[in-house]
Amino acid sequence: MKDRTAMRPPDTSHLREFIVRNLRRGGVFLAIGGLGFVVDAVVYNLLVFAGGSGPLHGYPLVAKTIAVIAGLIVTYAGNKLLTYRDRRAAISWGQVLRYAAVNVLAILVQLGCLGFSRYVLGLDTVLADNIAGTLIGQALATGLRYVLYTLWVFPHAPATDGQATVTAESSPDQGAR
Repeated sequence: MKDRTAMRPPDTSHLREFIVRNLRRGGVFLAIGGLGFVVDAVVYNLLVFAGGSGPLHGYPLVAKTIAVIAGLIVTYAGNKLLTYRDRRAAISWGQVLRYAAVNVLAILVQLGCLGFSRYVLGLDTVLADNIAGTLIGQALATGLRYVLYTLWVFPHAPATDGQATVTAESSPDQGAR
């Protein structure tokens, strides 16, 4: 007679928990990123076009730099307070520098997509630029940001002061069932 325990389907509860947790976190991450995008766009347009000719109308790159920094401040705060609220690491200069480094890398990904389209494929239409730089570049940069924020910028701190997390597998009473 065959052993019934060998025929049980594998326990996928950890996988389900992982997927649900990351879908929730990913949704908050995307909402925070959307808010950062809006802040960037509003600040830029106010600085360049407010009243027909904003205070930095003649300096669009300076205005864009200020707008990007404003958006990054909003997304840092939102990600720290909402997306990664379960991560208890204190704000530090190291964390802020890692955040900045990830965003520089993400910007390079977007520029790389646009540059590939323009200079390798020879596509220079408005549609091609928006597909390569905005759609594909932003999608890849967003995925990169999510992974690196999760693993490097806002890492999960291990349990401290003897606090241990008890899982179903490590629970002492599991063997009695």
